[in-house]
Amino acid sequence: MSLYDWIIWAGAALTLLGLGGIIWCILTVTRARRAGIDDDALRARMKKVLAVNMGALAASCIGLMIVVVAIMLKP
Repeated sequence: MSLYDWIIWAGAALTLLGLGGIIWCILTVTRARRAGIDDDALRARMKKVLAVNMGALAASCIGLMIVVVAIMLKP
């Protein structure tokens, strides 16, 4: 395996990590909405999830960019 193959797999792993974070956020918010808590408590829980969601989205995008750049540069 060449260096570019390793970079592609690392980018794919980062993308999957970000996707896992996004799925976790979806499940957490769905559970919170089904719990029937009041509006203020739901907003507080969603504020915590929002930071994780943004980080997961950024990780997923960066991973995809790494994959695309490595594929373009691969000889």
